[in-house]
Amino acid sequence: MHLLVELAKSAIENYVTSGTEITVPLHFLNDLLNKKAGVFVTIEKDKELRGCIGTYLPCHKNIAEETIHNAILAAAEDYRFGPIKKDELPHLSFTVYILGEPELVRDQKELNPKKYGVIVESSDKKRVGLLLPDLKGVDTISEQISIACAKAEIDPSEHIIIYKFTAEKYQ
Repeated sequence: MHLLVELAKSAIENYVTSGTEITVPLHFLNDLLNKKAGVFVTIEKDKELRGCIGTYLPCHKNIAEETIHNAILAAAEDYRFGPIKKDELPHLSFTVYILGEPELVRDQKELNPKKYGVIVESSDKKRVGLLLPDLKGVDTISEQISIACAKAEIDPSEHIIIYKFTAEKYQ
């Protein structure tokens, strides 16, 4: 298990059992303490989505802190699910995504749902939807954009601004 996945798992288990946030362990790798990036944490229970929350731009001091914070939010505050309970902990698996910087898309031909995630933004910049790259069942650019628009409650026929990003995936 990758160190970031272990960190997310530890953060979630600690939060669910004690209600407190862990600190970054002292032995943590320097490159994850010296870099900032957006991070998404996905939680699955028996191979079904159980929580997923993240940031596409960094909000914390480093990747490790971003992972801890977003892991707790995915476990406790994903509006689609109730908070994770102690008895669920043995049945969970975790994925951590480290996001590259978003790049403005000028032509949808630049997109590839297997390689890039997308961020769609309404023209008034009040609604934003994000879809991670290489998701099962998302095979076309139009599917990817449509799902991201639905997440943000944006009508796909309205003018949208699209960004693409890469992501490093750790399981």
